[in-house]
Amino acid sequence: MRRTIMKGLVVSCQAMPHEPLYGSELMAAMAKAAEHGGAVGIRANSAQDIAAIRKVTELPIIGINKREIADSSIYITPTLKDAIDVIDAGADIVAIDATTGVRPDGKTLANTIKAIKDRGAQIMCDISTLEEGIRASQAGADFISTTLSGFTPYSTQQEEPDFKLVSELVGKISVPIVAEGRIWEPRQVVMALELGAAFVVVGTAITRPQVITQRFVDEIREWKRNNAGR
Repeated sequence: MRRTIMKGLVVSCQAMPHEPLYGSELMAAMAKAAEHGGAVGIRANSAQDIAAIRKVTELPIIGINKREIADSSIYITPTLKDAIDVIDAGADIVAIDATTGVRPDGKTLANTIKAIKDRGAQIMCDISTLEEGIRASQAGADFISTTLSGFTPYSTQQEEPDFKLVSELVGKISVPIVAEGRIWEPRQVVMALELGAAFVVVGTAITRPQVITQRFVDEIREWKRNNAGR
C-alpha cells in the first residue's frame, strides 16, 4: 500500500448514473479535492472511476464494484471477477459485501478472500452485524467495516452511526475495524476513533452536494412550518 490510512479519514467518492456528478473525471477531481483536504484514502466504485482516480493520486484506494444481480442480495463487489476488475484498475484494498447472502458466483466468502489476497490486494469486508464481523474475521478479512449496518433487514435501523456495532467489533475481533455509515459530523468521526476504529469512511456528507443541500433546505422548511402564521 502506498500510504497508511490508519487513524485517518477516508473519503468515499461515488456517484450513480442519475446523479449530477456522475462520471470518472468528476470523481477523480473529487478525490483530488479530498486529498487536498487531508483525506488519507479514497473509496471508489467501478473499475473506470478507480483507474481515473489512480491517475491523480497516490492515496490508498478502497475499490468496490456495485452491481445488482437478480436473486442475490449481495451487491458490493458480488463476484470474484468484480474484485479482480477493481484490483486491475489500481485498488489497494477491495471491499466486498460479507453479509449472510449467498454469493452469486457460488464461491464461499473464505475462498473469495483468499483469491483476492493471492492477487496482492488487501480485503475489507462490509458487514451489518457483529456475527457477520466475526465470520469475516475467521474467513481472513484484513479490515471489517460497518458499512452495511441498516442496509440489511435484520441489522440495526437508525439515523445515527452504529457506534454500538463499532464498539462490539473492537471488543470481539483483533482485525482492524472501520467505521462507515450515516456519519455526518466531524465529532462523529472522532467518536468512532475513540471507540477504537482503525479509520473512518465518510461519503455522502462530503461528496454528494445535492444531499448536503437538501439537509439545509429541509431545515429551512421545518423552520417555516413552525413559524407559519406568526
